[in-house]
Amino acid sequence: MHDFPTALRHWRRTRRLSQLDLASEAEVSPRHLAFLETGRSRPSRGMVLRLAGVMALPRGDQNGLLAAAGFAPQFPVLPLEAEEMAQVRAAMVWMIDRHAPYPALILDRLWRIVALNPPAERLFGPAGFAKGASLLDALADPAVFAGLIENWVEVGHHTALRLKAESARAGGIAALDRAVAALLAYPAIAAHQPRATGRAILPTVYRMGDHRLALVSTYAQFGAAEEVALSDMKIELMFPADPETRAALEGLVG
Repeated sequence: MHDFPTALRHWRRTRRLSQLDLASEAEVSPRHLAFLETGRSRPSRGMVLRLAGVMALPRGDQNGLLAAAGFAPQFPVLPLEAEEMAQVRAAMVWMIDRHAPYPALILDRLWRIVALNPPAERLFGPAGFAKGASLLDALADPAVFAGLIENWVEVGHHTALRLKAESARAGGIAALDRAVAALLAYPAIAAHQPRATGRAILPTVYRMGDHRLALVSTYAQFGAAEEVALSDMKIELMFPADPETRAALEGLVG
């Protein structure tokens, strides 16, 4: 664990803020901020939370900054099975179940599958993806996705950019950075040059038996989430990108 001055400097630099910028946004004097970064002054709990809020730290990292300053955590860490999470579980199940006949799954901060609906099980099951599986681990061998996704080079390049951005926003997540490195070690993905297509969104084209399914995804998250894991959890809802895919998915359910 970093000491508070080191952790504060790390996050300020990660957010590309000067001391003057951060002091101004947090409404503290530049002198006081400089003293906090050198350890000449100790922050109050409120000051830690104010600085963390200005820098938009994830909930878990706000707890980490508090711990580095000697304070108890602000945000709870609860298992999804806890009684306090009952309404959250119900909302998740309601959303992905009612998304059928289209695939939907829930992913945690490290892209582990928390839950998936039956259409997603049918789509991803043959590739070995089930509840608890890590999509990041699978990226260590891009050939896994190359066998499942027809336009994998294009999708893989887009995925690398997304993971890199997620890691940067969180101040660096080693597991995401390793996945990016694995993707870019794949020569076709590293060499890929996106071209103008005029499309509104990039579809992912899956192979499911004899079916060719072109899907696009949207991600939902809980607003005002206080629990650490929940604040980073995302619900991926997949939609057909063309009439043929819609008919195929509806036919599979029928």
